[in-house]
Amino acid sequence: SSKIRNMEVQSVDGIAVLEDCMGFSLTRTISKVEEKLKKGVLPDCQDDDIVPRVGDEMGAEAQIRLLKAKLRVTQEDLANVVFDCRKKDDENQNLETRLKDTEEENTRLQRTISLQQSQTEKYKILSQEANKKAEGLQQEVTALEKVLQ
Repeated sequence: SSKIRNMEVQSVDGIAVLEDCMGFSLTRTISKVEEKLKKGVLPDCQDDDIVPRVGDEMGAEAQIRLLKAKLRVTQEDLANVVFDCRKKDDENQNLETRLKDTEEENTRLQRTISLQQSQTEKYKILSQEANKKAEGLQQEVTALEKVLQ
């Protein structure tokens, strides 16, 4: 995702062009292919399906227009994919931040629970001691009442 962040989508002649920081230029590549076509030198990849069989009967100008149209569609698709990747990357960053905040909150709540449990134990012990003392005092009251009668 960091590589995608370093890429920029630019527009050249109404065509979305993705360029990274490595110096690759799609515009230069297109220009080189156009020059080869003008000279009559066709690209090495005659067997691929970039230009359909009908393309063999097309003139160089028509082939260039066809290739530019396909390139434009591919570049738009690429721009959309890059946009989606950036969006997903931002979403991941937000989720990571939320996760970190949630983990910190969880840690804080665990400490609070631990403190409250220790206080509960302390109060249970105090309650038991108070109950024993109350029982002792109740026995004393009962004994004193017997003495008074």
